[in-house]
Amino acid sequence: MTSQDVLRLRQLEDQQAARVCISNYMRLCDNLESAETVQAIGALFTADACWEGVGEPYATRLGRHQGRKAIVDMMAGYVRTPAHFAMNAHFLCSEAISQLADGELRGRWLMLQTSAFSAGGAHLNAAEIIVKFRREESGMSIQHFTTRNLFSRPVDHWHAADELPVPDQK
Repeated sequence: MTSQDVLRLRQLEDQQAARVCISNYMRLCDNLESAETVQAIGALFTADACWEGVGEPYATRLGRHQGRKAIVDMMAGYVRTPAHFAMNAHFLCSEAISQLADGELRGRWLMLQTSAFSAGGAHLNAAEIIVKFRREESGMSIQHFTTRNLFSRPVDHWHAADELPVPDQK
């Protein structure tokens, strides 16, 4: 195996590790119900990480949080009784992961978030997510996470008890 082959293999492994990292982040955010979940989210970030909402309304509503502790503290604000989210689901698509010349790994996704709130109401959000990753001894970690709103709107509800239409079975 040549040194070029080793480099390409490492890049592919890093890209897969980035996919797993962002998938774990979204899964944990979908079940933001305990201090343990918040700590697990924090463990996905580097110690010096930055999490920020960019553009309006996210810059104002979500803000910028510098350092793992600040990110954990922000996420902990969602853990309450009753739960903030009655239902929350993140969907990622349009993935683009690139290895930059300086070795930095950068990912971009479009995200659709469907949420229902314990206090009532439901919401549909679409955002552009851009993440810079860093390989650490423990694995791939998020160094800089940004989310920029594309659209946001209230909806009536997500789950209806109506019968699901399926073709007749013969």
